Amino acid sequence: MGSFIGVWKGHATDPETRYRGSSAGVLTALSTWLLESGRATRVAGAGAGRDPRRTVPVSITTKEEALASAGSRYAPTATLANPDIQLPGTAVIGKPCEISALRSYVDAAGLGGVRQPAPIMLSFFCAGTPSAHATQRLIESLGIAKGTPPDSLWYRGRGWPGRFTVKLRDISRSMSYDESWGKVLGPATQWRCKVCPDGVGESADIAVADFWDSDESGYPIFNEAEGSSAVIARTIRGKGILMEAVSEGIIELDPIDINSLASVQPLQVQRRTGLLARLTGSLVAGRRIPRFTGFGLTKMAGRQPRLFLRVARGTYRRIHSEKS
Repeated sequence: MGSFIGVWKGHATDPETRYRGSSAGVLTALSTWLLESGRATRVAGAGAGRDPRRTVPVSITTKEEALASAGSRYAPTATLANPDIQLPGTAVIGKPCEISALRSYVDAAGLGGVRQPAPIMLSFFCAGTPSAHATQRLIESLGIAKGTPPDSLWYRGRGWPGRFTVKLRDISRSMSYDESWGKVLGPATQWRCKVCPDGVGESADIAVADFWDSDESGYPIFNEAEGSSAVIARTIRGKGILMEAVSEGIIELDPIDINSLASVQPLQVQRRTGLLARLTGSLVAGRRIPRFTGFGLTKMAGRQPRLFLRVARGTYRRIHSEKS
């Protein structure tokens, strides 16, 4: 789950914000509060484009804009392409990889001092970025003709976990999160995401995740319910922001054990423990692979040698079959 200063279970106190967010609206609530309190002049994030099938960088300056951008966007976008990130007072909500890049830039540029403070960096647990074509397949599976842009589209939120929903004039069609992510979006994630060491926002000031209920075997249950987030302070700055937000009634937080979060985020655990094996299988199959340091991959792989061999072999076979 990465390093942390504090971890809690929480949610936005405003009912509409909690409902609209993917998992309890914590990032949406923090965005609105940062703006209204003057702690940030704008929040750079992602939202639907004019064609709602596309996801684009957006700048949020009001609660209305924050609510409009609430909810996950399971499609490619480039949050850091937003030129407003260069402006003082900007907070950023980005994928873990984007926040990692921003943190590296800030550190290399020597930013973060009193005269030019670093952006407030907010992130979320990420299982990977699906292809934009996957969104189109979902739309067509709901009976919307190919090439017809819907009036609105959202992947999650408006409930928890929320349903993939498309609206076109007087037509509204949807499918469950389990169906949309499990059968179409998840399998369409790009290869680079499958060998990413950080799906948990390690470089952020604050990272947020779904805090699912789980069945007897520990697997997450995706029944509709009120949203519940795990909220992680990864820096002293992040913890200070969270404590101020709690004191002002913006969010509610209750301490939890980090292991309880790991138990309901099995994908993130499997990704980290099996990553060295996937990298090894990819390398043997002839692919160039990225190099990572500081994640303890060798140590984790050594704890489960049978798993290492099985995952490495499976990765090699998949890549080899794609080449054939």
